[in-house]
Amino acid sequence: MLPNETHVEKVQRKLEKKQRAVRIALGLEKADLVLKNANYLNVFSNEFCRGDIAVADGLIVGMGEYTSDTELDASQGIVCPGFIDAHIHLESSLVTPWEFARAVIPHGTTTVITDPHEITNVMGLQGIDYMLAASAGLPMDVHFMLPSCVPATPQDESGAELDYRSIDPYFDHPRVLGLAEMMNYVGVVNQDAQSIRKILCSQAHHKKIDGHAPGLTGHALNAYIAAGVYSDHECFTLDNALEKLRKGQFIMIREGTAAHNLEALLPLLSPQFYSRVMFATDDKHPSDLMRGGHIDHIVRKAVALGADPILALKAATHNAARYFLMNNKGAIAPGYLADLIVINNLQDFHVETVIKKGKIVYADGQTAPFPKPDIPSPLREDAINTMHLPAVTADDLQTSRPLACLGLIPRELITSDLGFEPHADIQRDILKLCVVERHRNTGHIGIGYLHGYGLKQGAVATSIAHDSHNIIAVGVDDADIATAVNQVRQMGGGIAVVCGGKALHSLPLSIAGLISDQPLEHVNMQLEAAKSDAVSLGVKPGIDPFMTLSFLSLPVIPALRVTTRGVFHVERQEYL
Repeated sequence: MLPNETHVEKVQRKLEKKQRAVRIALGLEKADLVLKNANYLNVFSNEFCRGDIAVADGLIVGMGEYTSDTELDASQGIVCPGFIDAHIHLESSLVTPWEFARAVIPHGTTTVITDPHEITNVMGLQGIDYMLAASAGLPMDVHFMLPSCVPATPQDESGAELDYRSIDPYFDHPRVLGLAEMMNYVGVVNQDAQSIRKILCSQAHHKKIDGHAPGLTGHALNAYIAAGVYSDHECFTLDNALEKLRKGQFIMIREGTAAHNLEALLPLLSPQFYSRVMFATDDKHPSDLMRGGHIDHIVRKAVALGADPILALKAATHNAARYFLMNNKGAIAPGYLADLIVINNLQDFHVETVIKKGKIVYADGQTAPFPKPDIPSPLREDAINTMHLPAVTADDLQTSRPLACLGLIPRELITSDLGFEPHADIQRDILKLCVVERHRNTGHIGIGYLHGYGLKQGAVATSIAHDSHNIIAVGVDDADIATAVNQVRQMGGGIAVVCGGKALHSLPLSIAGLISDQPLEHVNMQLEAAKSDAVSLGVKPGIDPFMTLSFLSLPVIPALRVTTRGVFHVERQEYL
């Protein structure tokens, strides 16, 4: 409702707006905006059609022949629905939602579905409140899936513990679409009451439940889906994706910074399977956003690999809208939101114009200015005070017994179990890996070994450590590891690269230890400089030093992870 508007006035205003839309659709009045002679994607007939697209009050009201005082010549391009990211953690961009929107709008993204479980694992319900406030009023719709796993599993030590009662009121928020990735698939299969209650809670509100079940198959997968999980974005083999699709799940093909699954799952973009497929980035770092783009990058790559452009575009638009029951998005047809993009061709998919709810928000290489959201002061203050741990010493990191060793697998989030190692060994690329609890001052430090990272000297540490976001560090000696951890602590969170007891480069992430308050370009420059320093210390080519490290503490991805309590075997559900 408008300020001071009564219910009767609201109903009358909506009636008049609808009547006006009908008159414009009939050609009796001029439209607010007309895209003239557009070659546009029809997602219902799987073809490109030609005609004017008329827009009024943010809605598409007709295609055919229309006039307006504001007309855009669309005859030389291709008009598509705005791109939709079906699953992302906005915190992984390392910048605020405002900065994220500024980065992706020029790439044609008009809607994202975010799971704020990163910041929620740090701040609890205040994390959800913070992201709702920080994403309000942007020229890009930010919808939410409520975090299902805070903490991700009982093995984690996060900043909060949320049960189904905690999140239940948030399902009524107009931007909440359901329950986010149910990472604790082991709990669901074992009939864990808390996990299943959260699923039931979302179903009671008639909302979606997203999945996260890497490699799950057979009867265990049947059980997981039977519990009410509708989608999965963790498929890294075609066989597993097909099994899940054949058993009724929607598949989100993930192509982000940490995981690249498009090539393996490309056969899903076929007439037989594409209707159950969406695109998602999951985690996307600043450099990837600036260089490669966002959902447009996935479409471009899919077509270059041989996918039908129409099927790829539908996966990037209509399919996600249909899955999430956003019934007025993802199509160019009367009654749908005028979320439109104009691309140059079906080879490079360069976005020339972006229209959001009938307003041109990007054109001629420029994004229209938009205000920053107003975040209440208590939320801002709580978000920059999330480091609660004492300084760490080298003595705190010593161990006298053999520890399990995680093996990195190139371009994947899963790790291998390499058995036990008695100590670090630089010559064999065996490094010490530590996770330091930072939320409740417990003093807990989990230690293991890591193979495949490549570091030859120094240490790397970050407070981005999925999903509890304690401080994770890897290094060749205890002194440098302690220095890196303490540097992150002193910054209030962030990324640190050290060598010989000195910080080579640091990136402060002052908001919950996850997000910078600086512009995207500055964050990217600092991040790339830190990456260069890490590579100079020996990190292997092709490995993102920080994104790779950040997932090594997530105890829902096989085979081994390190938590604040030590090395955890995900499949066996036991500490080693």
